[in-house]
Amino acid sequence: MAIDDLRNDKMMQHLMTSLERGEDIGHFGRLVFAMVARHFLTDDELSEYLQQNLSEQEARALCKQVAEHDYSPPRRERILEWQKQQQFPICPNPDDPDACNVYKNLKFPEHVYEHIEEYYEAKV
Repeated sequence: MAIDDLRNDKMMQHLMTSLERGEDIGHFGRLVFAMVARHFLTDDELSEYLQQNLSEQEARALCKQVAEHDYSPPRRERILEWQKQQQFPICPNPDDPDACNVYKNLKFPEHVYEHIEEYYEAKV
């Protein structure tokens, strides 16, 4: 199941558990969660998780924003950058160089990898 896949990644498990407990995971925590989880959950499931921190309208707006911009899941370095801008620790173990690398632990749809490749080719 998709939820089980997400729980196999320690950072995503941390974010999901925190949301389930009603903890405020911060703006960037919600953004990271949405950018990754949208590839594994339905829009309704994603919105339900986000509603632990946001109103239904705000949760659905975040889901829509992330989908419309087709944001790729962030790299570890970006997650750590964003984490510095808020109190909630998005990455539960930032000292571990393998922690919070969603590309290492999760299998995304092929178009995600193609989108990333196109971005880096355009950058060159």
